[in-house]
Amino acid sequence: MKIIIAGGGKVGATLVAELTYEGHDITLIDEHASVMEEIMEQYDIIGVCGNAASMATLEQAGVTEANLLIAVTDADEVNLLTCLTAHAMNPQVHTIARIRNADYREQSYRMRDQYALNMIINPEETAALEIARLLQMPGFQKIETFARGAAEIAELRVKADSPLNGRALNQLHKLVHSPVLVCAVQRGNDCIIPDGNFVMEENDRVYFTASQSALADLLESLGEVSRKARSCLIVGGSRISLYLARELQKSRIPATIIERDHDKCQELASELSETRIVEGDGSYQEFLYKEGIANYDAFVTLTGMDELNIVMSLYASEMHVPAVVTKLSHAENNQILDKLNIGSVISPKDLISASIIRYVRAMQNKTGAAVTMHYIAYGQGEAIEFNVDADTKHQDTPLKDIAIRRNVLIASISRGWHSTLPTGSSTFHEGDTIIVVANSDQKIQNLNDIFEDAE
Repeated sequence: MKIIIAGGGKVGATLVAELTYEGHDITLIDEHASVMEEIMEQYDIIGVCGNAASMATLEQAGVTEANLLIAVTDADEVNLLTCLTAHAMNPQVHTIARIRNADYREQSYRMRDQYALNMIINPEETAALEIARLLQMPGFQKIETFARGAAEIAELRVKADSPLNGRALNQLHKLVHSPVLVCAVQRGNDCIIPDGNFVMEENDRVYFTASQSALADLLESLGEVSRKARSCLIVGGSRISLYLARELQKSRIPATIIERDHDKCQELASELSETRIVEGDGSYQEFLYKEGIANYDAFVTLTGMDELNIVMSLYASEMHVPAVVTKLSHAENNQILDKLNIGSVISPKDLISASIIRYVRAMQNKTGAAVTMHYIAYGQGEAIEFNVDADTKHQDTPLKDIAIRRNVLIASISRGWHSTLPTGSSTFHEGDTIIVVANSDQKIQNLNDIFEDAE
């Protein structure tokens, strides 16, 4: 497809990388020539320097032939106007806009037809919701939900003293009595779709498929924290902190936000009546110690500096805080991150990129297209949800009789609200939901792509 991306910041650059890899024809618009040229040096794309909301710039970018326009400039107003102008020039183009300002969000949703918006994204709110979900079951590094909540894929890091360390998958049932399936393992830079003989090792990131209750049983069997966090200490008064505190208030989880800027503290205090706001510098270990960091169930670092977030999270882990969440703007070097005890890593730009990739894939092939797609193993693997439709091959055939492509695994089959872990005798038919896990280089866009006889 022909896709125009307006804005070459963190999110825009990530989208260029992902969508170029997916094989799309990308045109990037940015007002700063240096930003655009830096991205163009890395990827085979077209660059247009100018104001994305201008008709002249959009015409130069080829908006009349474009299938999709994604507006992710730093200004909400520019993003809205860009989508509105693009739709006026090409009524068939799909539009996605990043809207951060809370004053615009509500009216953007209510007036999305007038603004010609097909999708509205907010990286900070998305990150906050992801963190809030993690704090419901803090023993996991990451949790993805599929099939309307009937199935989940959870990431767990194998520690040196974990019962998983040195254990083969075919011996897992002796440790965990609830039905769980290991659908993928990240080891270094490799995403492995393992068989029963695979032996887990320290620092592996293991991805389990199971129901929520089974995942809770798994944590208990491993001696990990299985109950939700009852208190949370947040460092950094960012937009994510505001959204997260609101979510925690809804869940009746007491929260404290540490922020060194006086004006920000005042703003947060006016917005969050049930959240404790502390003015101070959370980068000092002595300050965190006096604030009672060791007494909290959860610690979340949300400053704008990756290095600072990492250092504070390392200290929280040293103080044995049960759940630690680290926000990183640049989480690409997973080999280094894997060696650091910084808990769960959240990257807002990666979360938004995955949401947009799902939308693009659905546009590209509506019949049999992915319903939901999540990156796992730092983008080395994908967990993809499909609906079985009339065109899906091999319906009502036992899985043991179906040739499935290498490095592809059917992780779950859901029928209605009931989800099951597949066995060799399992079958699927029209109306079912299937979760597929695969290496990201498999390029699976349609459910039939997982079969060896895919045309």
